Amino acid sequence: MSPRPIGEPMDALYSARPSKIELGVETVNDTTVTRSGFIAALAAALLGSTAALAEVKGKVGHAMPDTHPQAAAMTKFAELAGTYTNGNVKLQVFHSAMLGSDEKQLQAVQAGSQEFYIGTLAPLSTRVKEVQVWDLPFLFQNEKEVYAVLDGASSKAIFDKIAPSGLVGLTWTGMGFRNLSNSRRPVKTAEDVNGLKLRVMANPVALDTWKTIGANAVPMAFSEVFTALEVKALDGQENPLQHMWANKMQEVQKYISVTNHVYTPVALVASKKFWDTLSDTDKAGIQKAAVEAGLLQRKLLDEGDRDVITKFKEAGVTVDQVSTDDLRKVQAKVQPVVEKFKAQIGDEFVSGFIAEIAKVRASN
Repeated sequence: MSPRPIGEPMDALYSARPSKIELGVETVNDTTVTRSGFIAALAAALLGSTAALAEVKGKVGHAMPDTHPQAAAMTKFAELAGTYTNGNVKLQVFHSAMLGSDEKQLQAVQAGSQEFYIGTLAPLSTRVKEVQVWDLPFLFQNEKEVYAVLDGASSKAIFDKIAPSGLVGLTWTGMGFRNLSNSRRPVKTAEDVNGLKLRVMANPVALDTWKTIGANAVPMAFSEVFTALEVKALDGQENPLQHMWANKMQEVQKYISVTNHVYTPVALVASKKFWDTLSDTDKAGIQKAAVEAGLLQRKLLDEGDRDVITKFKEAGVTVDQVSTDDLRKVQAKVQPVVEKFKAQIGDEFVSGFIAEIAKVRASN
């Protein structure tokens, strides 16, 4: 090679032997690479930044009206999800079964067309039998026992069981102890239930329990219950007191019997199809928001229970406390139902569930 002439630019030496680099389907020299490569890198960085900041939107659905503590808790959940994801996740809450019945919403969440649902998991009970444990009557004496089990191993195990159905369990929270209402007569004993046409949850345990007590038990979506009571197609129903008040049962029912026969929890779940698209950071933020919203719901329910009976009485509803002795008689009457479904749900699981309750009760 001849010596480089003094003053000759170094680039000229390299330009005499241009290297070629493949970019896509084009072949270009180094100079072109330098300029186009920089532009491509800048564009990629901008696109990556835009993707990272892209808003994640989701729908949260449930059956309760906006006057129920659950509505306030879900509004808070949406707010906290935004806060804990630095504004990246924006959730819209739909109250009053605007997105359909519990069953339809669960199906939508499984399919991925709805992102979040809070409510009963009873519609899953035929496939996930462990869900039915919450329908066994007279297991709990107070909310302390309930909340300990909601935060315990059995409830986590149920979330694990529903995962193959396309659901991600975020948190368990409360709805309240179920009590009986009707429009025909006061109910203070098991005999008073005889012949009453009652709407019960559409699960085998509830149906067998009320049939054993003596009722004409009818499964029905809750969204249809008020109208059925209004036209006297039903005599009564059973639900937590605040649930009844928020859904205006005082307008179509004359009598309430405080039985606390079953505690109904609700679960906040996410669509797995949706969940799998989230970053780990957004998942952590949503999970934190869910737990805090669930605790708020428990707090609001506990506060509301203190005055809801007074509200019913002021609305003209007769409220009767069923005596401990009469409740024991009812409990004895339905014990065969408990034994039957204990075997179907799984002896080991039910025994573990009851052991969790006993541990809390022993510490009181």
